[in-house]
Amino acid sequence: QVQLVESGGGLVQAGGSLRLSCAASGRSFSSRAMGWFRQAPGKEREFVAAIAWSGANTYYADSVKGRFAISRDNAKNTMYLQMNSLKPEDTAVYYCAAAPTYYYSSSRANAYDSWGQGTQVTVSS
Repeated sequence: QVQLVESGGGLVQAGGSLRLSCAASGRSFSSRAMGWFRQAPGKEREFVAAIAWSGANTYYADSVKGRFAISRDNAKNTMYLQMNSLKPEDTAVYYCAAAPTYYYSSSRANAYDSWGQGTQVTVSS
């Protein structure tokens, strides 16, 4: 497993932008598919985006496609989520997650074995 720490959350008006970061410890980051999930109050955790360990492939939930962009810098052991055109329904705690080494990226939460503590994103209308 790796230790993951998210940052970059905050309060933003609808239509605004935020960039989340997920810093990973350990030497296996570049071998792990990574994902972003979110959980709004009273709702189940849902998939947002995922990226292959090489960064060559990315995947998005339909609700964020065209507005969010996932990326990674393996030299910095860091993953990012650029969120544009934010909507009030994007309000949630955002979590980053790491899959076991050389596993495929996935939209399923149970495919990931390491999780960060989460960062709050609040979008006001």
